[in-house]
Amino acid sequence: MDKEILLVVDVVSNEKGIDKEIIFQAIEAALATATRKRHGGEIDARVAIDRQTGAYETFRRWQVVDETLAPAAGEEGEEGEEGDEEVLVYEHPERQITLAEAREKDPTLEHGDFIEEPMESVDFGRIGAQTAKQVIVQKVREAERAQVVEAYQDRVGDLVTGVVKRVERGNVYLDLGSNAEAIILREEMIPREAVRPGDRLRGYLREVSSEQRGPQLFVSRVAPQFLIELFKLEVPEVGQGLIEILGAARDPGLRAKIAVKSNDPRIDPVGACVGMRGSRVQTVSTELSGERVDIILWDDNPAQFVINAMSPAEVTSIVVDEDTHTMDIAVSEELLSQAIGRGGQNVRLASQLTGWELNVMDESQAEEKSEVEARELQLLFKEQLDVDEEIAAILVQEGYSTIEEIVYVPKSELLEIEEFEEEIVDELRGRARDVLLTQAIINEEKIGDKEPAPDLLEMEGMDRELAYQLASKDIISMEDLAEQAVDDLMVIDGMDEERAGSLIMTARAPWFAEEAQD
Repeated sequence: MDKEILLVVDVVSNEKGIDKEIIFQAIEAALATATRKRHGGEIDARVAIDRQTGAYETFRRWQVVDETLAPAAGEEGEEGEEGDEEVLVYEHPERQITLAEAREKDPTLEHGDFIEEPMESVDFGRIGAQTAKQVIVQKVREAERAQVVEAYQDRVGDLVTGVVKRVERGNVYLDLGSNAEAIILREEMIPREAVRPGDRLRGYLREVSSEQRGPQLFVSRVAPQFLIELFKLEVPEVGQGLIEILGAARDPGLRAKIAVKSNDPRIDPVGACVGMRGSRVQTVSTELSGERVDIILWDDNPAQFVINAMSPAEVTSIVVDEDTHTMDIAVSEELLSQAIGRGGQNVRLASQLTGWELNVMDESQAEEKSEVEARELQLLFKEQLDVDEEIAAILVQEGYSTIEEIVYVPKSELLEIEEFEEEIVDELRGRARDVLLTQAIINEEKIGDKEPAPDLLEMEGMDRELAYQLASKDIISMEDLAEQAVDDLMVIDGMDEERAGSLIMTARAPWFAEEAQD
């Protein structure tokens, strides 16, 4: 029987590529389980196998328990705290022994130690075969999963290639070799892509899971990073750092855009990625089931970058609004459908690539929108600054869009306007300051004349503006705030439920302190 154990260890280790020590431990656990079952399952047992001869011994074990550390009667659970030490309750005499009894046999024993005695071993050939098999299989699986995690955890973000094992409900399972299996979830597959068992498939490794159950390696074929990694593979200049890929956007299986930049002025990044007669980009497109790829020249200027990203449509004008992070793009009427793309595809991909919200319109629409906005601005300046239509029109024409700009831009900039003399500039800036001051006073009046109490102002998590807003709602002190419900505070501008709840609990803290003191 001793040699039979060594034979099992050799066979399983060679077949599964698992370390022999793990197989020995699995067999020891199986023998120990069989021993416990033979004695009714109450005792504790340990089996030790000689790694050289295969001979094994079995020991019955008792854990040493110091009864003086046990929790007081009525306390829940079998664990307590005594200087962070685990407390073992003496409840299982079949596998526990008191400290006093244990020290009669060995005075050096301490709480939590084990005392052992040899006992009869079960026959390896006659143990519960199913139990042994389950334990060994489980240990082998755990070892295999640990090997996969170790092999792939540093490869997240890389390309992996495998053979399709099976397709279940749209999910594709890949055999990567060395007992490693990856899954491409249905939503991570390129739509309408035909895949059959036996096909070789490549993907982007986006996650490695160390969970004991379920898939471990998650691969994507729709991630923008997959497109970037494919270009790194096909374009040597990218791998050498001569060309950078600064972003990608995809409509998987249909169309994509990538932004490229050259770090060497002698290299054309777009041409390098396209390749001779389009060979490089065509190779990538083929891998992506015919996905058409636009290669966009990256630019430091956001407006120019957006113009490039709108390719192949030609942009005739562009208006940037940094406050809302949007751009209005005008194209000729005959190119409008091309600029928008089928189902808005072109403008959507350009927006994803650049990070700006893009509004595409034809030239007449852009002109009309510009005229409307100009008229609104003129009216704003005319009314708030009390100027005539000509002065208001000049301000709009020179690019001013807010009262704040007139106050805070350098005076020299306003003096550069041909129609403005210094007297006019000073008067405009003075009126603009008055407007801002009036608005500030109005905002203060909205809050009201009520003053928040010092304890509310100084409360943790409170700011001055919020305190005055609360005071305007008759919530003057911490006591007032403590009596509110979350819904009561939702009328405050910018308030959310999480912050409201936190503020109320902070205000109620003195209540809890008083209760504890009582």
